[in-house]
Amino acid sequence: MFKGIAYSVLASVTFGVLYFYTQLLGALDSEQTFGWRIIATLPFLTLFMWFSGDLIHIKTILKRILAKPSLLLLLITTSLLTSAQLWLFLWGPMHGRGLQVSLGYFLLPLVLVLAGSFLYGEKLSKLQYLAVFLAVFGVGHEIWRLGTIAWETAFVALGYAAYFILRKKIQTDHLGGFWWDLFLILPIAIFFTQTGDTPYLKFVEHPSLGLVVLGLGLFSAIGLGSYILASRYLPLIIFGLLGYLEPVLLALASLVLGEKIGEGEWLTYIPIWLAVLVLVIEGALHLLKQRQRKQQLELNIKQYSKRLGDDEEIGSWINQLSWFFLL
Repeated sequence: MFKGIAYSVLASVTFGVLYFYTQLLGALDSEQTFGWRIIATLPFLTLFMWFSGDLIHIKTILKRILAKPSLLLLLITTSLLTSAQLWLFLWGPMHGRGLQVSLGYFLLPLVLVLAGSFLYGEKLSKLQYLAVFLAVFGVGHEIWRLGTIAWETAFVALGYAAYFILRKKIQTDHLGGFWWDLFLILPIAIFFTQTGDTPYLKFVEHPSLGLVVLGLGLFSAIGLGSYILASRYLPLIIFGLLGYLEPVLLALASLVLGEKIGEGEWLTYIPIWLAVLVLVIEGALHLLKQRQRKQQLELNIKQYSKRLGDDEEIGSWINQLSWFFLL
């Protein structure tokens, strides 16, 4: 589980960096940025998979498609679901809708927790129940305040949840499945790079833009690859609750970029930030207990080894006495 938590934290931090990073792509519109992101991410993701030993999954899925062609339709569905999310992630901060998108990421963990509980029978700890209560209060307040949910918020929360559930259902919940998601959307990504007037001239007008696009691909591969690996190593409930780290970072990034939290919105964000704090505390307690168990195990092994040594010494004395009496 520790490996899954580490991957989840790495993904959240990387996504927070990417939120700022999009400001360096001002020469491109959101569609062009999305297209170049997919194109630049795929080779870096392939390299990431080579390091993690997951390249075999690409070939495995290809064999499954050849054996059962209907799987390709489901893969196209997951590809469209994740691609729409990747586009919205870039579109939000470029159009002043970053907080609405980040609220969707606040709501997503709740949807994943409910899915994990009802669909897969996963259980919550007491602190996790507290975190869910705080998050429900925050999200519920926002829905009450607005009287509705922005389409960006609903799309992130429900779309991503459907994506993860479908991936589990068709058994492509690994990096190989995500690689195919990006590969299948590649034609649309290439089309998006051609939109606008003289799209390639922008790379001549802004010489550093090529390096920025490569950086976008590198950060995307690290963030998305880590995110997929975290979903693989963690139960859906834990994966969902850890997802609160990302929207906190996105909200902070939105504030730095000039967006503001209104007076009536604090009761939305404060409970959710407290929910994240509760999860951090639980994680720290879990690591502390794990360390204590490890120390106790080492102590038990040491005592057992000592006792075993004492038993061997007593056995040696008994053997010597036996020889003495035989003589």
